[in-house]
Amino acid sequence: MYSFLVRYQTPVLLILALGAIVVFGTLAANNAAVSLTEMLIQMTVVVGLYVFIGNSGIVSFGHIGFMCIGAYAAAWASADPAFKEIMLEGLPLFLREGQFPFPVAMAAAIVLPAAAAALFGLAIMRLTGIASSIATFAFLIIVNSVYSNWNSVTAGVSSIIGIPTVVGPWTAFAVASVAILVAYVFQTSRYGLLLRASRDDEVAARASAINVIGMRLLAFVLSAALVGAGGGLYAQFLGILTVDSFYLSLSFIAIAMLVVGGMSSLTGAVLGVVAVTAIVQILRAAERGIPVGSMTWALPSGSQELGLGILLAVILIYRPTGLSGGQEVRLPVRPSSAAAKEQAAIDNRILAARQRS
Repeated sequence: MYSFLVRYQTPVLLILALGAIVVFGTLAANNAAVSLTEMLIQMTVVVGLYVFIGNSGIVSFGHIGFMCIGAYAAAWASADPAFKEIMLEGLPLFLREGQFPFPVAMAAAIVLPAAAAALFGLAIMRLTGIASSIATFAFLIIVNSVYSNWNSVTAGVSSIIGIPTVVGPWTAFAVASVAILVAYVFQTSRYGLLLRASRDDEVAARASAINVIGMRLLAFVLSAALVGAGGGLYAQFLGILTVDSFYLSLSFIAIAMLVVGGMSSLTGAVLGVVAVTAIVQILRAAERGIPVGSMTWALPSGSQELGLGILLAVILIYRPTGLSGGQEVRLPVRPSSAAAKEQAAIDNRILAARQRS
């Protein structure tokens, strides 16, 4: 039990904190379910983004493209067949005529982006630095262009409707919790440690026979799968999809959340989503107007984007490592008597070995 708590205390604490936020939010306000669900969907996306950016050190501007692929994959699987027969006649027959349940739609939202990442990653994982970041941005442009013009499959710039809205705060919380656990297991695994070694010193990593390209590709595929899962949740939360939703605005917000929290830690990814969501909600309320005596005080339209930009600038200037400082959340765990005895025995053997030498 002691070793389990020591190893997995970070994801457990993060999941418990998120659960407390969901419980408190749903009890405190009747209209908080929508905001909480949006936050948890963004949590899944940003955690997926962290899996690649945080462990590889390569900033990706194109991961929202995988969210788009995942959202449309879920829509193809779960949308009303009557709509698909009319507007999406280019889909395979089994997709046009079938309407699959939530687990199947989510599986499609995970597998299709992962497959796209595997193919695309074979090319761009050989790049480093700004070249790889620009290549990921090019991927976002390609996805947006293809999905905007492939009318028989994506309905082009029109909307896909008839998607069952089955995602609520607890469903989104469950998927976000799995994403946090998967991200933590990966970063503490052998593959995650090798990738982080290549992030800190690529030359030394290659000299140590680390397959840098292979490690990056693995993280890229896993990251795309998690971001695609966020897209699948998004489609089945809104019930309607348009291509323009998955472009620059959403990309900026996702990267801003990761930067504000701290790109180099899982705790930072989670903290950044919560902090930015809270600030955006406050600014939205201020834009709608706050009663002050007999008057209503309101911020001008667009204050959300302005406030988020100011927050990002302040964080980059005064705390470049983000709110988390690049550290994982941990609590001191008091060892049990058995664990203490075991540690004492190990220390005694080490001391005896030193004395003999």
